[in-house]
Amino acid sequence: MSGTAPSPGRPGRRVGFIARRRAALDARYEVAESSASGTEATATAAAASGSVPPGMQIAGAWAWRLLVIAGALAALLFVLAQFSLVIIPLLIAVVLSALLVPFKNFLIRHHWPKWLAIVVAILSVFIVIGALGFLVTTQISSGYADLKSQSTNSYNELRDWLKTGPLQLSDDQISGYIGQAFQAIQNDSSALVSGALSVGSTLTHVLTGVLLVLFSTLFILIDGKGIWNWLVRVFPKRARAGVDGAGKAGWHTLQSFVKVQILVAFVDAVGIGLGAFLLGVPLAVPVAVLVFLGSFIPVVGAVLTGAVAIFIALVYNGWVIALVMLGVVLLVQQIEGHVLQPLVMGTAVKVHPLAVVLAVAGGSIIAGIPGAFFAVPLIATLNVMVKYIASGIWQAKSDPKELTPDA
Repeated sequence: MSGTAPSPGRPGRRVGFIARRRAALDARYEVAESSASGTEATATAAAASGSVPPGMQIAGAWAWRLLVIAGALAALLFVLAQFSLVIIPLLIAVVLSALLVPFKNFLIRHHWPKWLAIVVAILSVFIVIGALGFLVTTQISSGYADLKSQSTNSYNELRDWLKTGPLQLSDDQISGYIGQAFQAIQNDSSALVSGALSVGSTLTHVLTGVLLVLFSTLFILIDGKGIWNWLVRVFPKRARAGVDGAGKAGWHTLQSFVKVQILVAFVDAVGIGLGAFLLGVPLAVPVAVLVFLGSFIPVVGAVLTGAVAIFIALVYNGWVIALVMLGVVLLVQQIEGHVLQPLVMGTAVKVHPLAVVLAVAGGSIIAGIPGAFFAVPLIATLNVMVKYIASGIWQAKSDPKELTPDA
C-alpha cells in the first residue's frame, strides 16, 4: 500500500479540539447575552430615574431615613415611659450628684475621710430642704389669721365689684353662679373620689422614688468611677476612648449647668421675693422659695412663679400694687434674660436661648414637669458629647486603662 495510515490518536485530538472550541463559543455567547441584559436593565433604571426629578430623589432618600430615625426615637420614648418610675429618680440622682460630687471632692482634698465627706454631702441636702420647708411653714402659720381676714375682705370686694361694676350682677345671680360651680364639683365627684383612692398608690410611688434618688446618689458618690468604668466597658474596645471622652465632657457640662442654674434661681428668688416684701405682699418668703424652685425650669419657671406673686398682690393688695409687682417680675426677667443667660448660662451650657425655650416646651409636652426640668441639661449634655465625638480627637487616644470621669 502506497498511502500512509493515519495515527490512531489524531481523531481523538480533533474531537477534543472541536469540543473546546464549541465550549468557548458558548461561553462568549453567554457573556454577551448577560452583558446585553445588564445593559438593558441599566438603561431601564436610568430611564426610570430620569423620569423622577433630582430634587424628588433627594427628598425621597431623606424621607425614609428620617422616618426610620423618628420611629427609633418613638420606640425609645415609649420604652422610657414604661420605666418612668425608675428613670426619673435616676436622672434626679445624676443631677444631684453633679452638684454634690465637687463638694465631696473639695472635702476630700482638705483631708476629710471619704465616708465623712459623703455623709456631710448627703446631709447637706436634707438640711437645705428641711430649712426651706420650715421657713415656708412658719411664715404661713404665723400669718394665717391675717391671710384669713384679707381673703374675706377680698371676697367681699369682689362681690361688690360684680354688683356695682360693668357686669351689674345681682345677689341672686352671684349666688346662682356660685351654686353652679358647686354643682359642677359635685357632678365630678366620681373623678375626685377616684383621685382620692389613688393617693395611696401615689404616695407609694413618691416614697419609692425618694428612696431610689437617695440610694442612687449615695452609690454615685461612693463608687462613681467604678460605675462609669463598667458602662464604658460595655462598648467595643475601639470606641471606649470616644465614649470616655464624651462622657467626661458631658459630665463637666452638667456640673456647670447645675451650678449656674442655682445662681440664676437664687437671683430670681431674691429679686422677686424682696420686691414682694417691700411692697407688703403677703407670703413673700414662700413666694421666694417657690420662685427659687421654679427657676430650675429655665426661662419658663420663673415667669410662672412670678405670675403667682402678681396674683397674690392683686387679691390682697389691689391692682396698683399688682402692677408694681408685675414691673418687679419683668425687671428680674430682663436681668436674667440679658445678663445672666447670655453671660453666665450661655458660657456654661453653650445652647442658644431659642433652643432652650423649644427644649422646655417639647419636654413639657412629652413628659410634663419632669420633661421641662430635664430638657435643657439633657440637650446641653448631648450637644457637648456629640461635638466631642464628631471632632475626632478621641481617635488619637489609646484605650485608657482608667476610664473615669471626675466622680
